[in-house]
Amino acid sequence: MLKLILALLLLTGILSHSLHAQEKPNVLVILTDDQGYKDLGSYGSTDILTPNLDLLAEKGVKFTQFYAGAPVCSPSRASLLTGKYNFNAGLFGNVAPPHVDPEGKSGLPTSEITLAEVFKANGYRTGLIGKWHLGHTPEKLPNGQGFDYFFGHQRGCIDNYSHFFYWSGPNLHDLYQNNQEVYRPGQFFGDLMVSEMKGFIEENDAKPFFAFWAINMPHYPYQGNPKWLEKYSELESPRKEYAAFVSTLDELIGEVYQHLSATGKLDNTIIVFQSDHGHSVEERAFFGGGDAGDFNGAKFSMLEGGIRVPAIISYPAMLPQNESRTHWANSVDWLPTLAEMADIKLETDQQIDGKSLLPLILNEKESSPHDVMYWATGFPDNENHPWAVRKGPWKLLGNPNDPTGNLNFGAADKLYLVNLEEDVTEAENLAADHPEILKELHQLYKNWVNPFTSGN
Repeated sequence: MLKLILALLLLTGILSHSLHAQEKPNVLVILTDDQGYKDLGSYGSTDILTPNLDLLAEKGVKFTQFYAGAPVCSPSRASLLTGKYNFNAGLFGNVAPPHVDPEGKSGLPTSEITLAEVFKANGYRTGLIGKWHLGHTPEKLPNGQGFDYFFGHQRGCIDNYSHFFYWSGPNLHDLYQNNQEVYRPGQFFGDLMVSEMKGFIEENDAKPFFAFWAINMPHYPYQGNPKWLEKYSELESPRKEYAAFVSTLDELIGEVYQHLSATGKLDNTIIVFQSDHGHSVEERAFFGGGDAGDFNGAKFSMLEGGIRVPAIISYPAMLPQNESRTHWANSVDWLPTLAEMADIKLETDQQIDGKSLLPLILNEKESSPHDVMYWATGFPDNENHPWAVRKGPWKLLGNPNDPTGNLNFGAADKLYLVNLEEDVTEAENLAADHPEILKELHQLYKNWVNPFTSGN
């Protein structure tokens, strides 16, 4: 009888622990790669089908003035994961591959606290599926930065069937399960990610999960499903190839969304979606394919087309549905927002740039929590590095560039002032007309960047 009582008490304790653990919501953060602002039906695209991401917008709140932390991959990911502008997170540009940086000096500093580390410390199991691109030494790889599980590629891009990183220098196979290199030749990486996501979701564990699904699409090489290439056969290239890849990734997201529903976990899962920055016009991307809508600029540019991205959050159990927010926000805001939604208190010494978006998500009458935002890539001591600062409707760009070639900048445009409420195309430099605003914003940037310069 005593053993039976003890067994019942033990079982009650286990069930109580399980129920208590699941009081916390699961969290799924989806980050696409090189996806243009307008390339979703819910953001105005008329020639690309994205029914699953459009459904997410219907079931949640979308942002129309949402910014990536940077217009290039590694710094943008660093900002999202740390809640800090990339300079503050110690990452100034893209992480170099191992054959360029054999000592592994580049990468997100291990002193930075990631979303994964925050959630892991608060009882979550953590996983990253997809692209990393934040460092290659063991302590800088996902398992060293708070992720219990990792499946994907370490570098910036891979061929989706051979899983090789093709760049200058020797070609490198790049597919890993945690720190172990694995081989799946001929298997489409998108399908592998879906399988891994399903497995991570299904894992028999009482803990809630935090999953970062860093989808490597529609980053080149464009390798969309043949059925989508056929669907878009009448579009001109490279829009055709790009559109097929976007619809392919949308379909993959739909598979995972349906799996969450089938496993009964959808209702208790916060889903965040955004692109890491604007679309690419690089040679490897056939010089384009993406659509920034009314904005100029693209990947690598501080113009709106390089840093303004689609962003959605869905959690019907707590948040409104089928609503938009015009407030300006930033990927650095996801860390404090998700922490608040999961009832996680951030450490008081964890100095971040992000602000919780929960109040304005719940109430459109709330103001944006930001007064000023900063962007920069390249070495701070290089006076030609690109940067931008925004205060209210005013945005000042330093050393602007437009990879699309739509805008041309001369010597007089080293400091380029625009008013986004008057002209989102940023087609005219207003610096000469508003010297006092130019001076104010330039000083804001100087004060922000000063700690990172060698002269400090």
